[in-house]
Amino acid sequence: MATEALDAGQIRFFSGNSNTPLAAAIAHYLEVPLEKTHITRFSNDNLSIQLGASVRSRQVFILQSLSPPVNDHLMELLMMVDIARAAAAREVHAIIPYFSFARSDKKDAPRIAITARLVADLLQTAGATHVMVMMLHSPQVHGFFSVPTDPLSSRPVFKQHFEQRDLSNTVVVAPDMGQAKSAARFAKDLGIPIAAGNKERVSDTEVRISGIVGQPLQGFKRALIYDDEVATGGSILEMSRLLVEQGLEEIWVACTHGVFVRHGLERIAALPQVTEIVTTDTVQIPVERRHPKLRVLSVASIFGEAIRRNYQRESIGDLFVFGEEAL
Repeated sequence: MATEALDAGQIRFFSGNSNTPLAAAIAHYLEVPLEKTHITRFSNDNLSIQLGASVRSRQVFILQSLSPPVNDHLMELLMMVDIARAAAAREVHAIIPYFSFARSDKKDAPRIAITARLVADLLQTAGATHVMVMMLHSPQVHGFFSVPTDPLSSRPVFKQHFEQRDLSNTVVVAPDMGQAKSAARFAKDLGIPIAAGNKERVSDTEVRISGIVGQPLQGFKRALIYDDEVATGGSILEMSRLLVEQGLEEIWVACTHGVFVRHGLERIAALPQVTEIVTTDTVQIPVERRHPKLRVLSVASIFGEAIRRNYQRESIGDLFVFGEEAL
């Protein structure tokens, strides 16, 4: 539980439809109620939302992961933030465990939008005074927000999980150089070596990994592939193929955001060398969809502690994605 209780009379905690179990777990950590949110649709398919408790002069926290259906969940979030602002909330905190638009961080083709920046602007326009996210796909997306934004790290829960294992003959592997810095910090935490793949993305569902850079893999029996997000599983499958070709006998997969679309989870789990797939609850995965090889770790305590410290006006630097303690 949180070390210092919050004044439940001054806080209102709400959730959209995307991840109510995580919202409930955070509310439990903070020892505050998860208020009702009434979400329906009019006959013309327009959303209708009503917050189920007064927010006047309160600090309002609204949790919503931008998981599929992404656009519906984004609209829910924007409407809830706007409602809180219009109802005279003192502060409006958008808690976004999975900010999916972080993958759209640059203009790499003619006539396309930098959607991460657009969504950041929309949140500010809707009335968000503060944003919390976890493990952005591209760190530079942090700079797209004009309101204070806290990029939290999921690495503490992975460290706690894997440090209980036998890590001898194990190497952490990042699927590409973009994730190498984050993977290197994680490997340092575990006290094991780091390697990275030389990846080229062909399309949204196809990648090529031409080789491994960094630590030579000779002498290692196990690889821990560490990534921020897995959707279709293309990068993990290609990296696993390369690792098996180089003689590794066992593969663990760890990712913060287990989106697992287009049978990505099943395709990864089908590889006999993959013995465990570990993700967090930033994206809700129904129990009936969970493969026996899948382990879901909760980040409720990380968000709960960040919210508690924010409310108490304490530093949360050690919870940041670049914080020394979090890494």
